[in-house]
Amino acid sequence: MIERVRAVLVTAEDTMLVIRRTKSDIPEYWVLPGGGVEASDESREAALHREIHEEIAGKADIIRLLHTMESDDERQLFYLARIATWSFDDRTGPEFSAEGRGQYALEEIPLTVEGLDGIDLKPEEIARVLRGAISTGSLGGEATL
Repeated sequence: MIERVRAVLVTAEDTMLVIRRTKSDIPEYWVLPGGGVEASDESREAALHREIHEEIAGKADIIRLLHTMESDDERQLFYLARIATWSFDDRTGPEFSAEGRGQYALEEIPLTVEGLDGIDLKPEEIARVLRGAISTGSLGGEATL
C-alpha cells in the first residue's frame, strides 16, 4: 500500500499554506504540502519533514495527526503543524522540474471556512474535515501553540 503524508501548515498569522496546481487540461485546484513516504524515511513524521523541506524549504513543528484517508491501494495521513519559515523559491522537490506536471504556486489562505470555500482543496474529504474542525473550534486550541 502506498502511504502519503500531508500537512495543514498553520502560520503565525493563522493562515494556512496551500499549493495551487495549474494544469492545462483540468480546472485549477489546491493541495496541501506533502508526498509519498519512502522506504528510507525513519517514520511518517520524518517523511513529512522531508517533504516540507523539499516542497517549500520550510521547517514545521508537527502538532498531531488530524485525519487518515484510506482506499484499497493508498493511505493518506494529514497532520496539523505549525510553520514559521518557508521559501517557495528554494524548493527542491523533483516534481517541480518534471516535464508536463503543470505549475505549482504556494499561497496563504485564511484558516477559516470562508478561506476554504474560496479554493478547490483536494481531496474534498480533507476540505470537509477542516471546515468541520474550524466550525467547531477543534483546530483553534491545537493550532495556536
